[in-house]
Amino acid sequence: MKLTGNTIFITGGGSGIGRAIAEAFHRRGNKVIIAGRRRAQLEAVAAANPGIDTVELDVSDPASITSVAQKLVADYPKLNVLFNNAGVMIPDNAAGVIDDTVMQTHIDTNLLGSIRMTSALIEHLKQQSSATVLYNTSSLAFTPLAPFAVYSATKAALHSYVMSQRFMLRQTSVRVQEIAPPWVGTGLVGDANDERAMPLDRFVEGTMAALESDAEEVLVEEARIYRNNPGPKEHAFVTELNTAMTEALASVG
Repeated sequence: MKLTGNTIFITGGGSGIGRAIAEAFHRRGNKVIIAGRRRAQLEAVAAANPGIDTVELDVSDPASITSVAQKLVADYPKLNVLFNNAGVMIPDNAAGVIDDTVMQTHIDTNLLGSIRMTSALIEHLKQQSSATVLYNTSSLAFTPLAPFAVYSATKAALHSYVMSQRFMLRQTSVRVQEIAPPWVGTGLVGDANDERAMPLDRFVEGTMAALESDAEEVLVEEARIYRNNPGPKEHAFVTELNTAMTEALASVG
């Protein structure tokens, strides 16, 4: 995608990867609108980056999505980029009883939220001469992390949906790109300063470079080991990875 001259809407833009990517696009002269559930976070981003606009949005609520989409189309007729970034990551225990609220929250936010948000804006985006839908999935879409089984499953499902949507939009002006981060130091999991996590600034730098290349899958080098999950040998690979990662997570509490 082109990295300048866009009007970009980013869900989950108040913190973490969403905020960092929003600020990176803002520095390049794009018009950026960020959304989230927490007004204080949104206002903090806007105050630090004059020109970024904000809107409150709960992507787990279909009515909220419909209302915000209508406002966006009316207020930003040149909107041509949607970044589905909002997500939750709550640990679970696939070996035991999983709280139904935890399951439903993951599904409504990580999977249905992204699908509904895109659905609400897709006809507008198809009217633009050049448009992009971005999805923030996860490297865990390819190689699940067992203590976050439902999270990993929702990201795998979203990856599948992205591939179908890309195919269906192949003869339109809308491109579909998927960002699949590895463990990034945002505080979503563990300590934001954990040396085993990829620094956020380095992740953003690599991601912006990959976006500009028009890659269908936007992968920093640290994510490729997960993407290259070795096919029929994946069970051994997943066991090895999860053994190491569960030990790492236990060490950070």
